[in-house]
Amino acid sequence: MPVEFSELVREGVALTDAALERLLPGADVQPHNIHRAMRHSVFAGGKRLRPLLAIESARMIASQRNEASVLPAGAVDVGAAIEMLHTYSLIHDDLPALDNDDLRRGKPTCHVVYGEAMAILAGDALQTLAYQTLASLPGDASAKIEIVKEVAIATGTGVGTDGLATGMIGGQVWDIEGEGIKPTAERVEAIHRSKTGALITVSIVAGGFIGGASADEIASLRSFGEKAGLAFQIVDDVLDMTQSSEELGKTAGKDTASEKATWPAVFGIEASRQTAAELLRDALASLDRFGTRADRLKAVARALVERTH
Repeated sequence: MPVEFSELVREGVALTDAALERLLPGADVQPHNIHRAMRHSVFAGGKRLRPLLAIESARMIASQRNEASVLPAGAVDVGAAIEMLHTYSLIHDDLPALDNDDLRRGKPTCHVVYGEAMAILAGDALQTLAYQTLASLPGDASAKIEIVKEVAIATGTGVGTDGLATGMIGGQVWDIEGEGIKPTAERVEAIHRSKTGALITVSIVAGGFIGGASADEIASLRSFGEKAGLAFQIVDDVLDMTQSSEELGKTAGKDTASEKATWPAVFGIEASRQTAAELLRDALASLDRFGTRADRLKAVARALVERTH
């Protein structure tokens, strides 16, 4: 039976939002402003795609050892923690010192509503709460340590990786430094794999760890995530150039206006679409070893890359 992405999203949003509601301080908890600013951005909407990837990765791995489609304990909290990290990155990315954006998911950005100082602190607080959540996961301590390490690398600058990899912050730095400079293929790929792809990949890998994946299974999940994550960002670049602000839920054309290093700026729109499709094909092939148990995870990847807004 074909997997309906819309149903996966409904389930993933419900699970993730319930976890976030449980984990985040309430709006009336002191100090009020910081908690309200955090909640403003966390509950601004969205498909919760990164938590969904973590949840479905964990479910797939666990199902290898159990015929039932069992969701491992802690899988939803892994996804919620990654969503906190994603939201923190968006809050900071929208600040005047970075992308200076007033619109996110169709709503005013955090600094527009609460001011720059509170937005900075809201991002900081979400990051620290995410690691507190990961440190409190149930189950095997060694898996928990691996998750914390993988997430730290994916959100950092490449420290401790011998320069072989970097993460979200490193990609953001390269993105800033590349403004106004004619982009090269190497720079664009490095930015995309780091700034966006690393968090998508670690969502999948962390889900694998909480599900009890072997080293070989983690390698397959990582390959899937790296290819799907790059394809996702290429599509995002294309949509920024071809869709309206209303369709995107954020300010369209910002990348072009600020001379950002994007895939279409180097390769053109049609070649970018073709590359994204090829990456998706290769990503899906990375999961063939899991058979039909990978259907739900594959459906999420297809939707990420084939979306139109």
